[in-house]
Amino acid sequence: MALSPQQRIQLHGFNNLTKSLSFNMYDICYTKTKEEREAYIEYIDNQYNADRLTEILKTLSDMIGANIVNTAKQDYVPQGASVTMLVSEGPVIEVPRTTTDELPEPLPESVVMQLDKSHITVHTYPEYHPNEGISTFRADIDVATCGEISPLKALNYLIDSFDTDIMTIDYRVRGFTRDMDGRKLYIDHDIRSIQDYIDDRILQQFDLIDVNVYQENIFHTKCRLKAFDLNNYLFGYSKAEITAEEQQSITNKIKTEMDEIFFGIASLHS
Repeated sequence: MALSPQQRIQLHGFNNLTKSLSFNMYDICYTKTKEEREAYIEYIDNQYNADRLTEILKTLSDMIGANIVNTAKQDYVPQGASVTMLVSEGPVIEVPRTTTDELPEPLPESVVMQLDKSHITVHTYPEYHPNEGISTFRADIDVATCGEISPLKALNYLIDSFDTDIMTIDYRVRGFTRDMDGRKLYIDHDIRSIQDYIDDRILQQFDLIDVNVYQENIFHTKCRLKAFDLNNYLFGYSKAEITAEEQQSITNKIKTEMDEIFFGIASLHS
């Protein structure tokens, strides 16, 4: 957890620690026909297009107390989107334009100076299995901050912003800063697990596994949704419209897909 003002260590100069949060989520759907698959991908592209992703990242930036320096966004053909934001801990400094005979024209009205090395990115990957009828939507979000601001503050918001069946979350603190006596500090806050920063309401919905390397300030948590309702994985129809045998076959395929992603093992049930 972050240190209180009374506990805060006095640093020599700027806090140079880089705190990186990688949030990777998967949404899984069964699409039996080519038409269903195309409809699912179109739905995902509309639901998570570059404009909506930009709004999510803007809110995230506000939540962690960062200032947006620049934004680039792109919707791809045939599917997928990306957004990249440069952010700074402090306010953006604008250097007024100066005019001299030596400087070429035209000049910008102001020069934007990025104060630290921080960024937020999101990339989406709608994917499908050509034979098994499984379609998967993946979103990768990376938040890297320099200084005191922490990307962990926005973790619950990120989880709530996406419908997710499986999540993998990585957090790492890199570099070092110095206290007033010149002693190197490799982390400036207490953390035992990423789960400490996830709301209990969310934790209760998932099975979770931690893999942490404390001496390297590396933390990893992966999460798989506990509840399973086949209706949530069928696109455009309900399980009441298919036979019990089809229900079981589809359920097996979806659960196999989820197990393989969660455990990182291909053909787990083959």
